[in-house]
Amino acid sequence: MVRAALHSSRPLYKRWYLWTLLVLLIGYIVAVVLHWDDRAELWVQEWTQNSAQRKASIWLPDYKAVIDGKHLPGMEGDEASDITYHSGTRTLFAVMGKNPYLTELSLQGDVLRKMPLNGWKNPEAVTALPDGRLAIIDERQHQLTVVKVDADTRELNIADFASFDLGPSTDQNKAFEALAWDPHNQRLLLGEERPPALFSLKLGSDGQPTGEKQRLNAPDLDMRNLSALAVDPRTGHRLLLSADSHLLMEYDEAGKQWSFMTLLGGMNGLKDTIPRAEGVTIDDEGTLYLVSEPNLFYVLRKQ
Repeated sequence: MVRAALHSSRPLYKRWYLWTLLVLLIGYIVAVVLHWDDRAELWVQEWTQNSAQRKASIWLPDYKAVIDGKHLPGMEGDEASDITYHSGTRTLFAVMGKNPYLTELSLQGDVLRKMPLNGWKNPEAVTALPDGRLAIIDERQHQLTVVKVDADTRELNIADFASFDLGPSTDQNKAFEALAWDPHNQRLLLGEERPPALFSLKLGSDGQPTGEKQRLNAPDLDMRNLSALAVDPRTGHRLLLSADSHLLMEYDEAGKQWSFMTLLGGMNGLKDTIPRAEGVTIDDEGTLYLVSEPNLFYVLRKQ
């Protein structure tokens, strides 16, 4: 009877063993795909940072949402693609990708004006330049255009401005989607969406892009795609946003990871997961502003 009992238990044990292996294998694959292993390593690195190092960085773990998913009225079908802080007007400018618009917002996410971008096909990135102009990337046309917007501007025509050809990308359908002004090095930073990569581009004395873009030597960007870029004017650190990874990461100029923020519900004061974060910017006081498709607006401040 003992032998019979042992014999009958063996198939159950084998099934349990196989199911355990399958669950562990699936868990491992999910962890690698979602970079949980890398997140764990970065968490450990964060714990070892002392207070002085944290003060010298943006330090994303200390940020909490103070405006959480505010709907931008009338833009449900426009698909918010990027956002930038304009220090001259102390307002925000956002580009809409599906229906090309440039929208000016207050720091609380109130719509001040909505300007059609005539001639743009798919504007995906925008950044404010030190002279007050704006640079806009059209991902589909693979070009960058520097435009001037004043208080009387009601629409923009691409034919009125010079455009710079950004050249081919590794994946032409997932090309340049990120753009930021780097005040510490007086240059533009550009980012390819997939595979994620960073480039720099200088502006000439006329304020227009000049020369060839230069690929930046940096470690592998630890994210599935690159949606947006921002540079902190205080520290010079870079913020890299990934919609696919639900992740905002802080790097220094040498490519060292300093901190990160997961854009999931329940984290950093977010009630719900940010559905598809496409744009990020930071003002001169360190406040973060994000936009997500279709028309969601977020503000996060350091507590």
